[in-house]
Amino acid sequence: MPSHKMRILVATQPVDFRKGHDGLAALVQSALKEDPFTGTVFVFRAKRADRLKILFWDGSGLVMGYKRLEETTFAWPTIRDGVMTLNRAQFEALFAGLDWRKVRALEARKPAAAE
Repeated sequence: MPSHKMRILVATQPVDFRKGHDGLAALVQSALKEDPFTGTVFVFRAKRADRLKILFWDGSGLVMGYKRLEETTFAWPTIRDGVMTLNRAQFEALFAGLDWRKVRALEARKPAAAE
């Protein structure tokens, strides 16, 4: 699971879900103009809105995850060119099949001193 400060980018265009690790990494470089080997989590959707893949570099290799919802669909952003950023709370809601647009992460300011 991504850490609190990890960048999470969602590709807003559906991708060919036959692509594996290397195909998605090449897509990250060519279409999204990002580096797939930085630890950023990339989220991809299929044409069918009930499927997603994630791709990220964990320091020793590319990790790819796949999820298919059985009775509902993911709440995807509008299909357009490019990527959009999600915070961790929004990503967790999306991954759980919830409407990530209704999730707001709590932002706490860093304390000046320990209590």
